[in-house]
Amino acid sequence: MERAHTETAPVWVRRRGDVITAAIGFVVLALGMVAVRNGTVTAPEESAFRAVNDLPGALYPVMWPWQQLGTLVFAPLVAVVALVLRRYRLAAAIVVAIVAKLALERVVKTLVTRERPGTSIGLDIETRGDVSVRGESFVSGHALLITALAGLVAPYLPGRWKIAPWCVAAGVLIGRVYVGAHNPLDVVCGAALGIVIASCLNLAFGVPAERRASQTS
Repeated sequence: MERAHTETAPVWVRRRGDVITAAIGFVVLALGMVAVRNGTVTAPEESAFRAVNDLPGALYPVMWPWQQLGTLVFAPLVAVVALVLRRYRLAAAIVVAIVAKLALERVVKTLVTRERPGTSIGLDIETRGDVSVRGESFVSGHALLITALAGLVAPYLPGRWKIAPWCVAAGVLIGRVYVGAHNPLDVVCGAALGIVIASCLNLAFGVPAERRASQTS
């Protein structure tokens, strides 16, 4: 006897873990804002910066294009892909994330100001590409946006593929320090804010429930 094939509708869930993740991200951001409130860079943070910034220049051809994935242009492209794949909730969440990024990044920079490493550390750093030595650096908009995207996209991917967006995000964070655009806390706190945005949007829109393999007889 032939069985009729039926396609089940996706089940959308709100995860308790997103509440916890949002709270952790907010705490990390708050602590970072306190740490940089005077616009200075501590010795441990400078050491961490130099450990990445002093990596060989041969890495530049890879790191420069990679860290550009955090630009504002990349997010709409991801939203378009989501639309093509009929992931309408994901596409809508990405659009809201873009708006939240622009608004909340400005709020943070209004409350706390710190200059780019070329000013806050000194002109002896390595600045690569078109990176400026001046300008507001805290928080990193690249880190914020790519992490928010990772948090939104990951629940839609199967199995071990869920880690892929986070690997991309980590590369962007490291790349922004490597090219001399940001200090470590700039990217860490930017990522924390991105996680807050993604977690809140996952709670608002819901995410696909995990599919468990079932045996049929």
